[in-house]
Amino acid sequence: MIGQRNDMMPEFTPSVSSAVAALRPDFRAVSVRVVGGRNLADDPEATAMLSAAVAGIADGPDWGEAHLAAWAEAYRAFGARPNRTPCSAEALRKRALKQGALPAINAVVDVYNALSLRYAIPVGGEDLRAYSGSPRLIVADGSESFETTANGEPAVETVDAGEVVWRDDLGVTCRRWNWRQGPRTRLTEASTDMWFVFERLDPMPLSAAEEAAGELVDYLRRLAPGLDSDVTVLP
Repeated sequence: MIGQRNDMMPEFTPSVSSAVAALRPDFRAVSVRVVGGRNLADDPEATAMLSAAVAGIADGPDWGEAHLAAWAEAYRAFGARPNRTPCSAEALRKRALKQGALPAINAVVDVYNALSLRYAIPVGGEDLRAYSGSPRLIVADGSESFETTANGEPAVETVDAGEVVWRDDLGVTCRRWNWRQGPRTRLTEASTDMWFVFERLDPMPLSAAEEAAGELVDYLRRLAPGLDSDVTVLP
């Protein structure tokens, strides 16, 4: 475990279903829960980290390309088309390579996007207070709903049967494993209690995912020295 755990932190236990584990036995995720954190609209350190990560894409880890290829294989296994809907790390990388930069969103999102690029790993960041119950990674049966936006207006989609999704008690929070996050749980400058997930497959070393998570906790602690953090490995 990285960081500090406070027994007074609210109950929050992310889980991975047996169906997902059977689909990809090599899947492991590093879960980071933070209570009493802080976010900023912008931060020079976060901006510098993101810019450096974009500039350094070509100098990524030796296993980076193979890791993204493993995610494409995982997507095809549950019926998704990774060329159309790639994993979040691949989508972020393609956008950065095409545009030569990534727009700032807010400090914490910018930092986890930088880590996603540097480590070639899908990273999600969520507002813990927006959750109803704990997140679980499941294979959808086709009845689950996903709150999103279409043409700037709120919309609700029904996910595909067989699709791997994160969900809570209210519905799906992220479609196609880590492709698209719903607006309900997004991090904003007002977020203080947060949950992050670093998702890896072979050949990415688990130690590298833990290192990336540790860098995020270190950054968050610089913003809020008194925060409580809880880092665990799933499943």
